[in-house]
Amino acid sequence: MGRVRWRRAARRIAVVGLCAAMLAVATPASSTASGYYYHHLGAGTVGDWTGVVGRLTVRDPAVRAGTHDFVATRFMAKRESGGRTAWLEAGWAETGWSGGGRQRVYTYDTDRRAWTFYNQYELTDGDNIWISVHTTRDGVWEAWLWWRDGWHLLTSLRLGASRAQLEQYVEVHVDGDGKVAVPRIAVDNVQVRDGDAVRYWREADVRTASGGGSGGYCLDWATRFDTWTAGTC
Repeated sequence: MGRVRWRRAARRIAVVGLCAAMLAVATPASSTASGYYYHHLGAGTVGDWTGVVGRLTVRDPAVRAGTHDFVATRFMAKRESGGRTAWLEAGWAETGWSGGGRQRVYTYDTDRRAWTFYNQYELTDGDNIWISVHTTRDGVWEAWLWWRDGWHLLTSLRLGASRAQLEQYVEVHVDGDGKVAVPRIAVDNVQVRDGDAVRYWREADVRTASGGGSGGYCLDWATRFDTWTAGTC
């Protein structure tokens, strides 16, 4: 797909309903609590925008089966109102509690409070996928996957506003003692949307709060903030 601009890709959007092959899984208790074993590698916007799109590289991390370990590479739109934070995230993940060691397209949102996996989109180590999370109308946000020359709708959520803060992260959760080895995961071509205008997520144009490495995981910016890698140091 190359360095595809949002508008060019949007012309080819093909709405595909939720497939029966997707699987919703409740979030494990240990992964809902904040703690030392979370590692967030990436960045978030300081201001509000109407969408984010970019390319995520799929890698095969050493997630331990039968644990609450997970590695996720995702985009997120979130909105805080009345002391409550609502969000929609989408990307790919490998989890220890399900999936048999596979990497899978997933979404998570605060309405369902569950991971939803889309097993019809088969991923392998080294694949590149495009994810878009953006608003459409009346505060409704949608998550889309570019797959085989077309955009496929994954899910939607009413955030209650047409603008939201955006995030791009590799997220690592380690269940208790141990370590999850994470090969270098690349994220690139990251763009933000402001109404009909689209621009690359660049330091000079988008106010950004950037995270760094932690706990043996490193974050390296090739271009702040639209091209970067993260993984085990």
